[in-house]
Amino acid sequence: MQIIDGKKIASEIKSEIKAEITKYHLKPTLAVLLINDLEESAIYVRNKVKAGKEVGIDVQVINFTEDNTEEEIVNCINKLNKAEDIDGIIIQSPIYTKFNEAYLSSLIAKEKDVDGFGLMNMGYLATNQTQFLSATPYGIIKMLEKENITIPGKHAVIIGRSNIVGRPLALALLNRDATVTIAHSKTKNLQEITKMADILIVAIGKPCFITQEYLKKDAIVIDVGINRLNGKLCGDVDFENVKDMCSYITPVPGGVGPMTVTMLLYNVLTSAKRKEEKKNGQKN
Repeated sequence: MQIIDGKKIASEIKSEIKAEITKYHLKPTLAVLLINDLEESAIYVRNKVKAGKEVGIDVQVINFTEDNTEEEIVNCINKLNKAEDIDGIIIQSPIYTKFNEAYLSSLIAKEKDVDGFGLMNMGYLATNQTQFLSATPYGIIKMLEKENITIPGKHAVIIGRSNIVGRPLALALLNRDATVTIAHSKTKNLQEITKMADILIVAIGKPCFITQEYLKKDAIVIDVGINRLNGKLCGDVDFENVKDMCSYITPVPGGVGPMTVTMLLYNVLTSAKRKEEKKNGQKN
């Protein structure tokens, strides 16, 4: 059994981002729209600001309250879309229920949609023409690549069908020639399906749900879940129960989590480089 150290891999990729920014004299900027008053979201945003500083990406936070109108948010997004100095725009989820998050996300220009949640980017992904792959699926792909785990031909089973993880990850793996099965809350005979998985990815939000009974020997297990049980953080996989059956496994914390913010920053870098290449192309 080998533990996939997401923290270490994220650190390596951050060093690569920093080196690229220095090499090409870039000043990438990410705009984060914070449209709620949740402390959890505030912590996530602060982590993005901190991670951005570490690599040389400026993260600008724009706050909206429940007193703001949707028109004001729309105007802000339109302004950011046109701003030459903004390379990426994201909406920190969730947002106040009075606003339509799907609609607001759809307004972000596809070349600045570094979260990859817009309809255009999802359409690109579905047709194997990825503009931006959303951060958590991208982080999982990178982890597999960094560990030299072959994806083509593998049977990947994903438990969870959210628009943030399950659906885009299924498409990303399919685009890399994996055979993909998506399981969810209505799936019958779940253990029979998961026992066929070469790569099992779990994103269901149920602490320590996956035990040995769900795995075949030497499976690769990626745990996306983050839960609190008896005062401690844990994943959707019962790590201690399954670790001896796995060839590779991600821990919680320290697995997928650190990769998410890192790959968001990587997408911002990609956007900045594309903008620079476009400028240079126009000059030539």
